[in-house]
Amino acid sequence: MAPHLVSTELITLAGHEQVVFCTDPDTGLRAIIALHDTALGPGLGGTRFHPYASMDQALADVLRLSRAMTSKNAVAGLDHGGGKGVILGDPNRDKTPELLRAYGRFVESLGGRYVTACDVGTYVADMDVVGESTRWATGRSPERGGAGDSSVLTAYGVFQGMRAAAQHVWGEPTLAGRRVGIAGVGKVGRRLTEQLLEDGAQVVVTDVNPDAVRDLVARHPSVRAVADVDDLVREELDVYSPNALGGALDEVTVDLLRARIVCGGANNQLVSEGHGGTAERLRERGITYAPDFLVNAGGVIQVSDELHGFDMERARRRTATIFDHTLEVLRSADAEDVTPAVAADRLAERRIAAGGPRPWLPAGEHRDT
Repeated sequence: MAPHLVSTELITLAGHEQVVFCTDPDTGLRAIIALHDTALGPGLGGTRFHPYASMDQALADVLRLSRAMTSKNAVAGLDHGGGKGVILGDPNRDKTPELLRAYGRFVESLGGRYVTACDVGTYVADMDVVGESTRWATGRSPERGGAGDSSVLTAYGVFQGMRAAAQHVWGEPTLAGRRVGIAGVGKVGRRLTEQLLEDGAQVVVTDVNPDAVRDLVARHPSVRAVADVDDLVREELDVYSPNALGGALDEVTVDLLRARIVCGGANNQLVSEGHGGTAERLRERGITYAPDFLVNAGGVIQVSDELHGFDMERARRRTATIFDHTLEVLRSADAEDVTPAVAADRLAERRIAAGGPRPWLPAGEHRDT
């Protein structure tokens, strides 16, 4: 079962090293794996299982996500480049063990150039199945030698990034007494809510899944729920935290926001990043944006540590450095008179230039960290 490579022209246009289309008629698998940059090491990034409207939409998503993983892994100081996988289909209907094993065989066929993990629509149990046919699946269960649910440290990293943004804006690294609006209370948003409550914050939430909201409010009665994201962004918030799918910060949302800080776990929050884009509009409005790929790197730190024989305390200590990295980026943005998104990209570029290329690790061997 050999992967089929997309045309050289498209790879060049997208700026990726390799894009692989994966099909398996016996299981119905249709997937794409994108490797953006492997200067620092094998591409590392989760596999998203999503009912894309078309192959073009799936391709656009995996190219964007894998590019963001290059920056995320570089800023996090990991020996990994940027990679991502997407599986086309409804995970509630189309996901089967046979399909996941077929996907694992494609991952294995890349010879370690791509290391996968959980993402939207995939879970620890899924990585256990993918791992039956590849050595390069992380985010597996502790029973299978894995790190477990990566949302644990993703949420912790977002919380550290939010503390750093609070330090930058208000002079204190705490959310105590602040009102934080959380859009999306799934795996990451739920854990982030709990950490904010422990820190003394007031929390307002919304989610497209009403059951998730009801469960959270039942567990934490002080949490207030609103109907939808439109209502949430109109709230008198100190911090707005997008924790669902990407594209959360479009022009309309940015203009409606009353928050002083945006910091959340969702990927690709900015609809447009260039001149005149939403990053600049946030800056014009005096809203401090903590770049998503910087603050949500806790999950990738967690699964990367799995390759070295997982140690939660070691991974948690490394995730705690997101506080320092976020503060560095926000201060650099002010000093260089650029948006935090630009400052974070520059930091990633400097680390890639200084750190690569690095030798890849043979199967079963681990570099000391």
